[in-house]
Amino acid sequence: MAVLVISLIIMTVGMAGIIVPIIPSTPLIWVGAFIYAISTHFEKVTWTMLLFFALMTIFSVVLENLGNVYGAKKFGATRWGILGSVIGTGAGFFLGGPVGLILGPIVGTIIFEVIGGKDYKGALKSGVGNFVGFLGGSIVKMIIGLVMIALFVWKIFFG
Repeated sequence: MAVLVISLIIMTVGMAGIIVPIIPSTPLIWVGAFIYAISTHFEKVTWTMLLFFALMTIFSVVLENLGNVYGAKKFGATRWGILGSVIGTGAGFFLGGPVGLILGPIVGTIIFEVIGGKDYKGALKSGVGNFVGFLGGSIVKMIIGLVMIALFVWKIFFG
């Protein structure tokens, strides 16, 4: 029972990572399932389920990292804006922690669009697109995390 509680706590922290970007979200949910599986000798949570969770985790991490860029591109960002998003992500992480991870790509997109010759209105539109991509990625990541936890709980209690 203690291992189940520990696993669920780890998974809950993983869900918090969707809101606080510095905490790994779905990777922690996978770790919670893995700890439970090992502790119970894969009785309920099998290697197949862990593999499925791993694929969902990889998908969510890729989506999270590409969401900002995709959103910016859909709102008209140029290569300059995409470069600014990438640089803004790194700078935001080192300078602003969790808030920086959200604002850095947006600000980076806007600044680099202006440097690349876009007017302020167009640069701001690209920055908004970056944020929309971030929100979309976060929503999908939340759904993936909830599905993983629901499947885990279902398997433990009803599987």
